[in-house]
Amino acid sequence: MKRRTFIKSSTAATIPVMLGKINVSALNNPFFKLLNQNDDRVLVLIQMSGGNDGLNMILPKNQYANLAAVRSNILVPENSILGLTDTLGLHPSMTGLKRVYEDAKLNIIQSVAYPNQNRSHFRSTDIWQTGSNAQEVWTTGWLGRYFNLLHPDYPTGYPNEDFPDPFAITIGSSVSETCEGTGGNFSTALVDPGNLSALTTPINRTLPNTCFGEQMEFLVNSISQTNSFNEVIEVANNKGANLSSKYEDNNTLANKLKVVARLIAGGLKTKVYVVDIGGFDTHSDQVLGGDRATGTHAALLAELSDAIEAFQDDLQLLNLEQRVIGLTFSEFGRRIRSNDSLGTDHGTAAPMMVFGACVNATIIGDNPEISTEVDRQEGVAMQFDFRSVYSSLLVDWFGVAAQTVRDLLYPDFQHLPILNTCTQTTAIDFLDSNLVQLTISPNPFRQQTQLAFSVQSGWVKISLFDVAGSKLRILTNQKFTEGTYTLPLDTTGLSAGSYVCHIQTNYGQQAVRLVKVH
Repeated sequence: MKRRTFIKSSTAATIPVMLGKINVSALNNPFFKLLNQNDDRVLVLIQMSGGNDGLNMILPKNQYANLAAVRSNILVPENSILGLTDTLGLHPSMTGLKRVYEDAKLNIIQSVAYPNQNRSHFRSTDIWQTGSNAQEVWTTGWLGRYFNLLHPDYPTGYPNEDFPDPFAITIGSSVSETCEGTGGNFSTALVDPGNLSALTTPINRTLPNTCFGEQMEFLVNSISQTNSFNEVIEVANNKGANLSSKYEDNNTLANKLKVVARLIAGGLKTKVYVVDIGGFDTHSDQVLGGDRATGTHAALLAELSDAIEAFQDDLQLLNLEQRVIGLTFSEFGRRIRSNDSLGTDHGTAAPMMVFGACVNATIIGDNPEISTEVDRQEGVAMQFDFRSVYSSLLVDWFGVAAQTVRDLLYPDFQHLPILNTCTQTTAIDFLDSNLVQLTISPNPFRQQTQLAFSVQSGWVKISLFDVAGSKLRILTNQKFTEGTYTLPLDTTGLSAGSYVCHIQTNYGQQAVRLVKVH
């Protein structure tokens, strides 16, 4: 049996892989000093598996007329949208999440994706879990690499007196690839903390110095580690409690988050929890016939919304809400134009949400621009790279040095003001989209057009994408002094159609749609 086959349903992995360039000074970073302290901060990841239709979850009300022209068979009635701002609202099934927003405990990041969007479920999920770019395949998870810096020998010698608790827990039968390290997965798979029984060691004699012996040693050590972790999980589960009355028995996601809250309340020192809600691959029957506010996607959004509200209510009652934040993600969004099966196909960008008492309760980014002439393949254009979201949380929540994040995750990391109301660990200036202005004229154009952009002093990167999210070229990537600049754009060799020009700086970003005509 191959080890990688085994680890998909176990608590450890031992495949040696390349970690990449690591700054040794990172070992003295505050992130690592936080590990296994009673006041540790906790990150909860909610994976929305299947590719969530962000345009049906968080609706740009100022684009409603154009949305009606391209997805009229699935678009919720305008008067049913739950307003968050004058121009943005939630799907009508998400009343619980609206209350979380009104309590100043929800942050929304618009149009998150990555360059060269891969529309395969498996490959795109792999990219989101590892933090790689679309051209590289990494074998470590974005959180596993951080755990690995302090614990390079893991899983050998763990758990121990200093670190008796799992570093991460996946609520389910398989560990999460987000926590994959170089020698093992830092996540323990947990189905039911109230029904844990010790696993039997498959051998009780000296192992031979053979390939079989090596594999059996790995299995024996993994079982021993699982049993040890299960003991502390059981203690925490017995000591913990849930105080919220908002959990519903038929809400699967809520029941998973209920376990997370109980374990945190019980004193478990685990830093990362991963839970999953599936079913978002809504190619058909996304809505129910003539009632566009109901259907498969509406039910999923209600489950997500109610679960987050119950979990946040529980954390508040348990006096834990300043220790915990949650993050939602999905492998891609859906296309702008709906299909004829009352559904949507694989697309590009979608919103991410961060919830908790310590978030900056606002909307980051602009509403996506919707055209009535969208291509069948066109997805929502990317405004933010998902690795900037991860990086911002690592810096502001766990205190990881910004340079360490750039070395291990994303060199072009753009700091986002996701956290605000609790004490922050960094003094990096917040993003201000008003400091970036990009215009394109003429637009539409035939062959050539011109970009005009106003920026502050600092790094500026401008890229050209097609409507499927593939990066076609980088137009500039350098430092500019404060001022207004022009840049010619020659599209010889590109076919007529729609494209997206994306400008990114350390203090703001903008995505502008442009159209080449025959």
